[in-house]
Parts: sequence; C-alpha cells; structure tokens
Amino acid sequence: MIYPSIDKLLNIVSSKYELVHLAARRSKEIQRTRHLQMQEGEYRSKKNIGRALEELEGGLLKLNNGE
Repeated sequence: MIYPSIDKLLNIVSSKYELVHLAARRSKEIQRTRHLQMQEGEYRSKKNIGRALEELEGGLLKLNNGE
C-alpha cells in the first residue's frame, strides 16, 4: 500500500497535476537544502519524493493558490 494515499492527498490539492508538481518541487528542495520539516525518524519513506508527500499530508507545506 502506498503511503500517504492519493485519495487523501487529492483532498488537499485540486488535481493530480498539482500534486505531482508540488511533490517534485519539494523533493528537489529537500535534495538541494537537506532541510526537512519533520525529524528524520518520523518519516515512513526514505526517499525525498515520499517525504514531500508526507509533509503535504501533514499540512507542513504552505499551498499558494496564486502560483
């Protein structure tokens, strides 16, 4: 089973395309800066893309509707 579920994430963002864009952007930011929103041990995923999705589900990412 994929965590977090896409159904939960689509309740936060308006489309699959926006979800992919946000996750990819945050994943690249994690790779570049090594800054995480949660403690290392709190993530279920070891990969940055999964961590970005977990941050999105946890409400740790600010969504800017203007972008």
